[in-house]
Amino acid sequence: MASAPVWTDAGPPPEPPSLRALPSARPPDADLVARSVDEPELFAALFDRHAGEVHRYLGRRVGDLADDLLSETFLIAFRRRADYRPERLDVRPWLIGIATNLVHGHARTERRRYKALARAAAEPPTRDDDPAASADRWTAQALRGPLAAALATLHVRDRDVLLLFAWGQLGYDEIAAALDVPVGTVRSRLHRARRQTRAALGPASPLEEPR
Repeated sequence: MASAPVWTDAGPPPEPPSLRALPSARPPDADLVARSVDEPELFAALFDRHAGEVHRYLGRRVGDLADDLLSETFLIAFRRRADYRPERLDVRPWLIGIATNLVHGHARTERRRYKALARAAAEPPTRDDDPAASADRWTAQALRGPLAAALATLHVRDRDVLLLFAWGQLGYDEIAAALDVPVGTVRSRLHRARRQTRAALGPASPLEEPR
């Protein structure tokens, strides 16, 4: 059996083999946005990563309009990709902020949706083989009648902050950056929205921040 080489004082020990970091298989979002300015096809990866979450957020707010607004959200983001600043906001909050601004153009649709969900949640379940109708009932139950009714009464700006926090899972700083308002404005709008929903739902509101 060959013996292992032994270092002696005759010379310096051998250099250890150099190690190279393996390239990341998943480039960071911010890198993709920056590179997509010159390589537009790379922007498609951001859609693959974030379209599901943005669509769920839009679906809760505007229902069937979510498909159209999702496409518009990413189209606007693509057009504005050269202006994106990662030190100010991560990509997901940036996209959800764009989606929220688009919802403003459909504020009446959103209010009508919540009122309809409030009514649907109060109706007894009926047999229906239509998958779309079943999905509507499930959404109504998830939102709960009183919650949907409470959301319908909120001012759209207050509702934005409340739902970005509760459904978009954004922090105060992220909401402020997404809506381009001061953090203090976020806090006051969120406080007002919580007070109104608490009055309608009591202290067990699902939109309350966990203690």
